[in-house]
Formats: sequence, C-alpha cells, structure tokens
Amino acid sequence: MSTSFHLRGLALALVLAGATGCSSPKTAIYEHENFDDSGTFSRNYPVSDVAACEAARRALLSQGYIITSSDPKLVSGNKSFQQTGETHLQISFNVVCAEDGSSEHHATMFANALQDRYALKKVNNSASLGVGVLGSVSMPIGSTDDSMVKVASETVTSPKFYDRYFALVDVFLPQEVKAAEHIQEAPKADLGVPEPKPAPLIEKVETPDEAPAAPVAPAVSEPLSLPPETAPIMPQQTPAQPTEPAPATPLLPAPTEAIPPLPAQ
Repeated sequence: MSTSFHLRGLALALVLAGATGCSSPKTAIYEHENFDDSGTFSRNYPVSDVAACEAARRALLSQGYIITSSDPKLVSGNKSFQQTGETHLQISFNVVCAEDGSSEHHATMFANALQDRYALKKVNNSASLGVGVLGSVSMPIGSTDDSMVKVASETVTSPKFYDRYFALVDVFLPQEVKAAEHIQEAPKADLGVPEPKPAPLIEKVETPDEAPAAPVAPAVSEPLSLPPETAPIMPQQTPAQPTEPAPATPLLPAPTEAIPPLPAQ
C-alpha cells in the first residue's frame, strides 16, 4: 500500500513539473531588435542621391534582377531561384537613397532584401452538378489543382550578403568620383562582373619603299590576219556599168478641132 502511494505521488510531481515548464513565458521575437547602428543595411557614398541609386540599379541589373520601380531615388527589383521541383525562392531587393544634410554630393544608401519561399501545394476544388430531371438532386464533383503557395517570408540579415552588394555598387560609381575619393574596387571576377577583354593588337607589316611603276599604255588591238589558205573566199563584185538614159519622147502639139464656118446671112 505504501509503495503504490509513493508511486502516485511521484507521478503527480512529474505532471506538475511538466505543466510548470509549459507555462513559462517565451522570449518574443521583437526583443532581439536592439536598433543598433551596425552598418549592415546602409553605406555612405560621396555622390548625390540620384547617382547613388543609379549605381545601385546597375549593380542589380548586372546580377539578373528585374527592376520594378522607376523612381530615381528608389530602386526595387526581384530575382527568382528554383531550388527543387516543388520549392521556389524569390528575393526582393529594395534600395532607398537619401541626401545628407551636410553636403549636396554625399548620400546614404539603405538596402534590404526579403526572401519569400513558395511550395507546391494541392488545392481541392469541389463543385456540384444539378440534374433537372430528377429534381433537386446534386452530385458532388471534386478536383485537385497544383499551385505555388507562399510558406515563409524572411528579411535577409547576413552581413556578408550586403557587403558583397555594396562592394558591387562601388564598381558602378563614376570614375572621377572613385579617383578623387581613392575608392578601391574589389576584383570584378569575385563580384560576378566579367572583366572587359582588350581588343587584339594588329601588327602593321611595313613594306619596303619601292619606286612607283610606270604607267603601262593600253595595248592597241591589231586586225587579225589569216594565212592565205585559211582566208575566206569572198565573191568578186563586178563594177557597175553606167546605164544610158532612155531617149526622151518629143512632145507633139495637142490636136486642135476644126472651127465650123459661120452661116451666111
């Protein structure tokens, strides 16, 4: 009897301990937001806000992002990734450029990326078919359709991800600005930008100086003379004899008719 009592007491203690552990409050996610200036999502550039956003737009275009905004101080783009046959990932990039109050040619670029995960889900669709002959009888018809459904959405917080992007923005800054500020670019091959290939040099072959050739007069073609045995026989023409003119016929006076005598009075 005493043994069963002790076992029941031990079981009750374990249940109470489990209930106490489940009721302990969990740390909320927003408690991790310290709002400290870590510099992960922003960089300063010695150019205007429009020039900074233009470099940001070119950097996204060089990596295959589709630009969806046309504001000169705001750049938005997205890029899709197909991980497996049933999962899909899309990164949406947002860049905002703002001028600093201290200088007109100094701006701060703020960038953040959002990744959305999609999965292939089967959606059940039901429909009813009414038969007028039998009255109000309906037959349920079911079907399934495959569609991509968003299953997760998260902001990219990796510092290396933004470091690579801001280093790529440096490549597309104006050359005179980089020369004045001594901005060193990272190798373009490491950033995914192909290096321009120099045009091949064509060696010029030098020819020795030669005197100009005298102009050659065009040859005059001479009539072709055939040997006597091969010359064609031409028919001989007799000289035309002058023909004597026909004798002219004398002109006779026209006959005159006899005038009858006048009757006597």
